[in-house]
Amino acid sequence: MRLLGNTLITGGASGLGAAVAKSVLAEGGRPLIIDRARPPGDLPFAQADLADRRATEEAVHELARQAGGLDAVVNAAGVDACGPLEDVPADDWENVIRVNLLGTAAVVRAALPYLRESGGTVIDCASTLGLRAVSDATAYCAAKFGVVGFTRALAAETAGQVGVTLLVPGGMDTAFFDGRPDQYRPGPDAKLNPPEHVARAVVFALRQPPGCEMREMVICPSRESSWP
Repeated sequence: MRLLGNTLITGGASGLGAAVAKSVLAEGGRPLIIDRARPPGDLPFAQADLADRRATEEAVHELARQAGGLDAVVNAAGVDACGPLEDVPADDWENVIRVNLLGTAAVVRAALPYLRESGGTVIDCASTLGLRAVSDATAYCAAKFGVVGFTRALAAETAGQVGVTLLVPGGMDTAFFDGRPDQYRPGPDAKLNPPEHVARAVVFALRQPPGCEMREMVICPSRESSWP
């Protein structure tokens, strides 16, 4: 079983990212956080908005230098902008692509030299809406379908050098849905996974022995409405 080392986590101040950081720490690893907001506690942290490529790359290099390298990257950060295409402001729509897809690629691009050196692992967070399209989610579906394609291509490109896992979570009980109109929020009877459950699956993937990889994982509530 692989030991957890320096694990860079985007969006690590809240939601799934914070749950992954807690699980990595509990398993003896060292979480390194990139987020717009500082996480609680004293975990190594670099502030960056993933929509800003240069700031993102600088944050990756800063944390890697401080920690003496990287053993894993977990891309957990994500944003959304719900509504019909013509109603969502273009800047908001494009920001979803910049953060979810281009930000994921920027983190991986900057981290690859460190991960090749350590034989480390990348876990990219997509969504069930990266496999199934729904109305009023053109930005999110476009971004997450892109993450699916990017991650599958990355796995082929880095095979034998860096481990790559595609994480496809269903609905989670996080602040991701806060601030939305009611029609875009889970109903009061919705069955959502605690992010801690998904984080345990992430840690399981990170701990696979060298040469053995979890290529893709779908982790959803048993009554997930967007799967299959």
